[in-house]
Amino acid sequence: MSEAIPVTRAVDHGTAKLMPDVDRARAWLLTVDGAPQSYVDLDEPTHLEFEYARRLGHALDTVAEPGRPLDVLHLGGGALTLPRYVAATRPGSRQDVVEADRGLLELVADHLPLPAGSGITLHAADARTWLEAAPAGSADVLVADVFGGSRVPAHLTSLAYAREAGRVLRADGVYLANLADAAPFAFLRPQLATFAAVFEELALIAEPAVLRGRRFGNAVLVAAHHPLDVTALARLAASDAFPARVEHGSGLRGFVGDAVPVRDEEAVPSPEPPGGAFGIG
Repeated sequence: MSEAIPVTRAVDHGTAKLMPDVDRARAWLLTVDGAPQSYVDLDEPTHLEFEYARRLGHALDTVAEPGRPLDVLHLGGGALTLPRYVAATRPGSRQDVVEADRGLLELVADHLPLPAGSGITLHAADARTWLEAAPAGSADVLVADVFGGSRVPAHLTSLAYAREAGRVLRADGVYLANLADAAPFAFLRPQLATFAAVFEELALIAEPAVLRGRRFGNAVLVAAHHPLDVTALARLAASDAFPARVEHGSGLRGFVGDAVPVRDEEAVPSPEPPGGAFGIG
Protein backbone atom coordinates (compact mmCIF):
# COMPACT_ATOMS: atom_id res chain seq x y z
CA MET A 1 0.00 0.00 0.00
CA SER A 2 1.39 3.40 -0.97
CA GLU A 3 2.01 5.87 1.82
CA ALA A 4 -0.61 8.60 2.17
CA ILE A 5 0.75 12.07 1.52
CA PRO A 6 -0.62 15.47 2.56
CA VAL A 7 -2.83 17.37 0.12
CA THR A 8 -2.93 21.17 -0.11
CA ARG A 9 -5.43 23.08 -2.22
CA ALA A 10 -6.65 26.65 -2.50
CA VAL A 11 -10.40 26.60 -1.80
CA ASP A 12 -12.97 29.40 -1.89
CA HIS A 13 -12.26 30.68 1.62
CA GLY A 14 -8.58 29.96 2.19
CA THR A 15 -6.05 27.18 1.89
CA ALA A 16 -7.18 23.69 2.85
CA LYS A 17 -4.85 20.89 3.87
CA LEU A 18 -5.57 17.20 4.32
CA MET A 19 -2.94 15.54 6.49
CA PRO A 20 -2.81 11.78 7.06
CA ASP A 21 -2.70 10.41 10.60
CA VAL A 22 0.40 8.24 10.96
CA ASP A 23 -1.35 6.14 13.62
CA ARG A 24 -4.52 5.29 11.65
CA ALA A 25 -4.31 3.89 8.15
CA ARG A 26 -7.02 5.95 6.40
CA ALA A 27 -7.57 8.80 8.82
CA TRP A 28 -7.16 12.46 7.88
CA LEU A 29 -7.09 15.88 9.54
CA LEU A 30 -8.57 18.76 7.58
CA THR A 31 -7.36 22.30 8.27
CA VAL A 32 -8.30 25.58 6.59
CA ASP A 33 -5.77 28.39 6.93
CA GLY A 34 -4.19 26.42 9.76
CA ALA A 35 -7.40 26.04 11.77
CA PRO A 36 -8.35 22.38 12.37
CA GLN A 37 -11.80 21.76 10.90
CA SER A 38 -12.43 18.01 10.83
CA TYR A 39 -10.93 14.62 11.50
CA VAL A 40 -12.18 11.59 9.54
CA ASP A 41 -11.30 7.91 9.68
CA LEU A 42 -12.62 6.41 6.44
CA ASP A 43 -12.38 2.88 7.83
CA GLU A 44 -14.08 3.74 11.12
CA PRO A 45 -16.64 6.54 10.61
CA THR A 46 -17.88 6.20 14.19
CA HIS A 47 -14.48 7.34 15.49
CA LEU A 48 -14.84 10.97 16.57
CA GLU A 49 -11.43 12.42 17.36
CA PHE A 50 -12.30 15.96 18.45
CA GLU A 51 -13.95 16.38 21.83
CA TYR A 52 -16.70 18.67 20.52
CA ALA A 53 -17.50 16.13 17.77
CA ARG A 54 -17.89 13.39 20.36
CA ARG A 55 -20.30 15.58 22.31
CA LEU A 56 -22.34 16.23 19.18
CA GLY A 57 -22.22 12.48 18.60
CA HIS A 58 -23.53 11.85 22.12
CA ALA A 59 -26.39 14.25 21.44
CA LEU A 60 -27.16 12.55 18.13
CA ASP A 61 -27.23 9.20 19.92
CA THR A 62 -29.90 10.42 22.35
CA VAL A 63 -32.30 12.28 20.04
CA ALA A 64 -34.14 9.06 19.07
CA GLU A 65 -34.02 5.34 19.75
CA PRO A 66 -30.73 3.71 18.60
CA GLY A 67 -30.56 2.93 14.91
CA ARG A 68 -33.67 4.85 13.89
CA PRO A 69 -33.10 6.65 10.56
CA LEU A 70 -33.36 10.43 10.75
CA ASP A 71 -33.69 13.36 8.39
CA VAL A 72 -30.70 15.54 9.31
CA LEU A 73 -29.72 18.96 8.02
CA HIS A 74 -26.06 19.86 8.60
CA LEU A 75 -25.04 23.51 8.34
CA GLY A 76 -21.30 23.38 7.76
CA GLY A 77 -19.60 20.49 6.02
CA GLY A 78 -15.89 20.24 6.69
CA ALA A 79 -14.78 16.69 5.95
CA LEU A 80 -18.32 15.39 6.67
CA THR A 81 -17.38 13.76 9.98
CA LEU A 82 -20.84 13.89 11.57
CA PRO A 83 -22.79 12.99 8.41
CA ARG A 84 -20.59 9.89 8.10
CA TYR A 85 -21.23 9.12 11.78
CA VAL A 86 -25.01 9.34 11.34
CA ALA A 87 -24.88 7.21 8.18
CA ALA A 88 -22.98 4.52 10.11
CA THR A 89 -25.03 4.60 13.31
CA ARG A 90 -28.44 5.24 11.73
CA PRO A 91 -28.48 3.53 8.30
CA GLY A 92 -31.17 4.78 5.97
CA SER A 93 -30.98 8.36 7.25
CA ARG A 94 -31.47 11.15 4.74
CA GLN A 95 -28.93 13.92 5.21
CA ASP A 96 -28.35 17.27 3.54
CA VAL A 97 -25.05 19.06 4.09
CA VAL A 98 -24.83 22.80 3.35
CA GLU A 99 -21.32 24.18 2.97
CA ALA A 100 -20.54 27.66 1.65
CA ASP A 101 -17.11 26.66 0.29
CA ARG A 102 -17.65 24.76 -2.97
CA GLY A 103 -13.91 24.23 -3.39
CA LEU A 104 -13.76 22.55 0.01
CA LEU A 105 -16.63 20.24 -0.90
CA GLU A 106 -14.81 19.28 -4.10
CA LEU A 107 -11.57 18.59 -2.21
CA VAL A 108 -13.35 16.32 0.25
CA ALA A 109 -15.25 14.54 -2.52
CA ASP A 110 -12.01 13.93 -4.41
CA HIS A 111 -9.89 12.65 -1.55
CA LEU A 112 -12.33 11.48 1.14
CA PRO A 113 -15.24 10.12 -0.92
CA LEU A 114 -18.49 9.12 0.69
CA PRO A 115 -19.45 5.44 0.57
CA ALA A 116 -22.07 4.43 -1.99
CA GLY A 117 -25.61 4.65 -0.67
CA SER A 118 -24.66 6.94 2.22
CA GLY A 119 -27.84 9.00 1.86
CA ILE A 120 -25.77 12.20 2.13
CA THR A 121 -26.39 15.03 -0.34
CA LEU A 122 -23.99 17.97 -0.56
CA HIS A 123 -25.03 21.55 -1.34
CA ALA A 124 -22.70 24.51 -1.95
CA ALA A 125 -24.65 27.40 -0.41
CA ASP A 126 -24.74 29.88 2.45
CA ALA A 127 -26.16 28.19 5.54
CA ARG A 128 -28.74 30.83 6.44
CA THR A 129 -29.86 31.37 2.85
CA TRP A 130 -30.44 27.63 2.52
CA LEU A 131 -32.23 27.44 5.85
CA GLU A 132 -34.61 30.27 4.97
CA ALA A 133 -35.62 28.42 1.78
CA ALA A 134 -35.96 24.98 3.39
CA PRO A 135 -39.48 23.54 3.86
CA ALA A 136 -41.06 23.86 7.29
CA GLY A 137 -41.01 20.71 9.38
CA SER A 138 -38.54 18.96 7.08
CA ALA A 139 -35.81 17.88 9.53
CA ASP A 140 -35.58 15.70 12.62
CA VAL A 141 -32.21 17.19 13.57
CA LEU A 142 -30.38 20.36 12.58
CA VAL A 143 -26.64 20.39 13.29
CA ALA A 144 -24.93 23.78 13.10
CA ASP A 145 -21.15 23.48 12.95
CA VAL A 146 -20.26 26.51 10.87
CA PHE A 147 -16.97 28.29 11.40
CA GLY A 148 -15.53 30.99 9.18
CA GLY A 149 -11.93 30.16 9.99
CA SER A 150 -12.25 29.72 13.74
CA ARG A 151 -15.33 31.89 14.38
CA VAL A 152 -19.08 31.28 14.11
CA PRO A 153 -20.39 33.78 11.51
CA ALA A 154 -22.56 36.58 12.89
CA HIS A 155 -25.59 35.88 10.68
CA LEU A 156 -25.91 32.42 12.29
CA THR A 157 -26.27 33.80 15.82
CA SER A 158 -29.44 35.93 15.77
CA LEU A 159 -33.02 35.45 16.91
CA ALA A 160 -34.22 35.52 13.29
CA TYR A 161 -31.83 32.66 12.49
CA ALA A 162 -32.97 30.70 15.55
CA ARG A 163 -36.60 31.11 14.49
CA GLU A 164 -35.76 29.75 11.03
CA ALA A 165 -34.10 26.75 12.66
CA GLY A 166 -37.21 26.17 14.75
CA ARG A 167 -39.42 26.43 11.67
CA VAL A 168 -37.45 23.83 9.71
CA LEU A 169 -37.42 21.31 12.55
CA ARG A 170 -40.34 18.96 13.17
CA ALA A 171 -42.26 19.20 16.44
CA ASP A 172 -40.07 16.50 18.00
CA GLY A 173 -36.91 17.79 16.32
CA VAL A 174 -33.63 18.76 18.00
CA TYR A 175 -31.21 21.62 17.25
CA LEU A 176 -27.50 21.06 17.93
CA ALA A 177 -24.76 23.66 17.64
CA ASN A 178 -21.03 23.82 18.22
CA LEU A 179 -20.19 27.13 19.90
CA ALA A 180 -16.99 28.45 21.46
CA ASP A 181 -16.27 31.14 24.05
CA ALA A 182 -14.51 32.00 27.30
CA ALA A 183 -15.37 33.99 30.42
CA PRO A 184 -17.19 36.33 30.77
CA PHE A 185 -19.17 34.50 28.03
CA ALA A 186 -20.24 37.65 26.20
CA PHE A 187 -21.02 35.48 23.15
CA LEU A 188 -22.29 32.24 24.70
CA ARG A 189 -24.74 33.71 27.23
CA PRO A 190 -26.66 35.77 24.62
CA GLN A 191 -26.69 32.71 22.36
CA LEU A 192 -28.42 30.72 25.06
CA ALA A 193 -30.89 33.56 25.63
CA THR A 194 -31.56 33.68 21.89
CA PHE A 195 -32.39 29.99 21.60
CA ALA A 196 -34.35 30.00 24.87
CA ALA A 197 -36.65 32.53 23.19
CA VAL A 198 -37.47 29.95 20.48
CA PHE A 199 -37.11 26.54 22.13
CA GLU A 200 -38.68 25.34 25.37
CA GLU A 201 -35.81 23.07 26.43
CA LEU A 202 -32.07 23.77 26.38
CA ALA A 203 -28.99 21.88 27.52
CA LEU A 204 -25.33 22.78 27.27
CA ILE A 205 -22.44 20.30 27.16
CA ALA A 206 -18.94 21.52 28.02
CA GLU A 207 -15.89 20.73 30.11
CA PRO A 208 -16.18 22.00 33.69
CA ALA A 209 -13.05 24.13 33.22
CA VAL A 210 -14.73 25.95 30.33
CA LEU A 211 -17.98 26.49 32.26
CA ARG A 212 -16.02 27.81 35.24
CA GLY A 213 -14.31 30.34 32.98
CA ARG A 214 -10.82 28.88 33.36
CA ARG A 215 -10.14 28.51 29.65
CA PHE A 216 -11.49 29.08 26.15
CA GLY A 217 -13.32 26.09 24.73
CA ASN A 218 -16.26 24.57 22.96
CA ALA A 219 -19.80 24.21 24.24
CA VAL A 220 -22.44 22.12 22.49
CA LEU A 221 -25.95 23.55 22.58
CA VAL A 222 -28.94 21.18 22.50
CA ALA A 223 -32.38 22.73 21.98
CA ALA A 224 -35.86 21.26 21.52
CA HIS A 225 -39.57 21.82 22.13
CA HIS A 226 -39.81 18.62 24.18
CA PRO A 227 -38.00 17.24 27.24
CA LEU A 228 -34.43 16.18 26.51
CA ASP A 229 -32.93 12.92 27.75
CA VAL A 230 -30.53 14.79 29.98
CA THR A 231 -29.73 11.72 32.08
CA ALA A 232 -28.50 9.71 29.09
CA LEU A 233 -26.67 12.73 27.70
CA ALA A 234 -24.94 13.40 31.03
CA ARG A 235 -23.90 9.76 31.33
CA LEU A 236 -22.32 9.75 27.86
CA ALA A 237 -20.60 13.10 28.40
CA ALA A 238 -19.19 12.04 31.77
CA SER A 239 -17.82 8.77 30.36
CA ASP A 240 -15.73 10.51 27.70
CA ALA A 241 -11.92 10.49 27.85
CA PHE A 242 -12.21 14.22 28.59
CA PRO A 243 -15.37 14.30 30.73
CA ALA A 244 -17.91 17.04 30.15
CA ARG A 245 -20.81 18.32 32.19
CA VAL A 246 -24.38 18.87 31.04
CA GLU A 247 -26.03 22.05 32.30
CA HIS A 248 -29.83 22.13 32.20
CA GLY A 249 -32.80 23.73 33.91
CA SER A 250 -32.14 26.17 36.76
CA GLY A 251 -28.37 25.75 36.52
CA LEU A 252 -28.41 26.82 32.90
CA ARG A 253 -30.80 29.69 33.58
CA GLY A 254 -28.40 30.90 36.25
CA PHE A 255 -25.54 30.75 33.74
CA VAL A 256 -27.52 32.81 31.21
CA GLY A 257 -28.34 35.45 33.84
CA ASP A 258 -29.62 38.72 32.40
CA ALA A 259 -28.44 38.09 28.83
CA VAL A 260 -30.98 38.95 26.11
CA PRO A 261 -31.63 37.54 22.62
CA VAL A 262 -29.48 38.80 19.77
CA ARG A 263 -31.10 40.80 16.96
CA ASP A 264 -29.69 40.68 13.43
CA GLU A 265 -28.41 44.24 13.64
CA GLU A 266 -26.50 43.43 16.87
CA ALA A 267 -25.11 40.04 15.84
CA VAL A 268 -21.36 39.48 16.01
CA PRO A 269 -19.17 36.45 15.27
CA SER A 270 -17.96 34.23 18.08
CA PRO A 271 -14.68 35.43 19.62
CA GLU A 272 -11.31 34.67 18.08
CA PRO A 273 -9.67 31.81 19.99
CA PRO A 274 -6.57 32.77 21.98
CA GLY A 275 -3.14 32.03 20.50
CA GLY A 276 -3.16 28.66 18.80
CA ALA A 277 -6.50 27.41 20.15
CA PHE A 278 -8.95 26.85 17.34
CA GLY A 279 -12.02 25.83 19.27
CA ILE A 280 -11.89 22.09 18.55
CA GLY A 281 -11.35 20.85 22.07
